[in-house]
Amino acid sequence: MPDDPIRSVLYDVQAEEGATFEDFDGWLWTATLGDPAAEYEAVRTGVAMWDVYPLVKWELTGSGALEAAQRIFTNDLRAAGRGRARYGAFVDAHGRMLDDGVVYVHGPDHCWVMTNQPGYEGWFAEAFDGLDVAFTDRTREMPLISVQGPRSREVLGPLVDRDLSELPYFGFWPERATVAGVPAWVLRTGFSGELGFELIPNPAQAVDLWRALRSAGIGVFGTHAIEVARIESGMIVFGFDYQAGEGTPYDVSFDRVVKLDAGFLGADALRPIATDPPRRLRTLRIDGAEVPEYGAAVTKSGEPVGVLTSPAASPRFGVIGIAMLDTPSADEGTNVDVALGEGTVPAVVEALSVYDPSKRRPRS
Repeated sequence: MPDDPIRSVLYDVQAEEGATFEDFDGWLWTATLGDPAAEYEAVRTGVAMWDVYPLVKWELTGSGALEAAQRIFTNDLRAAGRGRARYGAFVDAHGRMLDDGVVYVHGPDHCWVMTNQPGYEGWFAEAFDGLDVAFTDRTREMPLISVQGPRSREVLGPLVDRDLSELPYFGFWPERATVAGVPAWVLRTGFSGELGFELIPNPAQAVDLWRALRSAGIGVFGTHAIEVARIESGMIVFGFDYQAGEGTPYDVSFDRVVKLDAGFLGADALRPIATDPPRRLRTLRIDGAEVPEYGAAVTKSGEPVGVLTSPAASPRFGVIGIAMLDTPSADEGTNVDVALGEGTVPAVVEALSVYDPSKRRPRS
């Protein structure tokens, strides 16, 4: 008999409010509290929070901790001082993309590595060979509450014993602050395309913090709402927009977070690809009101040129979808067709992020 999916420490408090949940890779994620459209709008125009307990959180310690993280991470950690974070891809020694995520730098001897998937102990042991580093999966010890939306600083600020305006984009406080009376790490990161903060309390106090945030007027959103928001913002999801080990960071248009001189193991394998990537990730604006399926074929003049990895019906942009396209068909303005039912529907290639492509909102 298969194991039951893992429940967050915040499962019960959300279930009491009527939340429904969905199993993804053995973890229960909050799907919705009943009105995904309202939850989406709260993220875009107000403030709401999301339980991100299943995000895999690794702690690396030892004199070689930061060097170890850099061996597998494409962005440059050398310039990231204490209290700063970097987003990028995790790659093997052949440059194949295995995951994406964020590294939080406490110092040269301590960092957090956050990934989508667990079970990397064997890979880490091989990649970190010869370094003084210990790595531990702290996922269940580090529940994460993601407070997102343009009003997040305004509403969260009075509850925090430090000035949130001092926290830079992709920064965090290495020491716990006090949030609504609860000790918690505060991170200025998120997965919404909006201004946001993430809070990591101890598991025993997570429910107290959640209830205090609800009392402050912060709403709740789930995967149904964030799916639309992240597709609008061109944010990728493991297992949908890419598969582990089946491509490179250039396939998902990660050029800006691949620093070939940073010192990661797969850099030499990626150098010849960097100048001429075979595939690119883009957004398609799709005609009509019907949403194609995940994995729908993309064609041009009847010939296959890609696949629709993540479609959505956006309240702001109509039917859109992230697509993996052959590079010759990935220029903005290119006309393509997307499989729908027994036929196809026209679509136009656009930039990967159709919502705030310069990322001014999360930086505000």
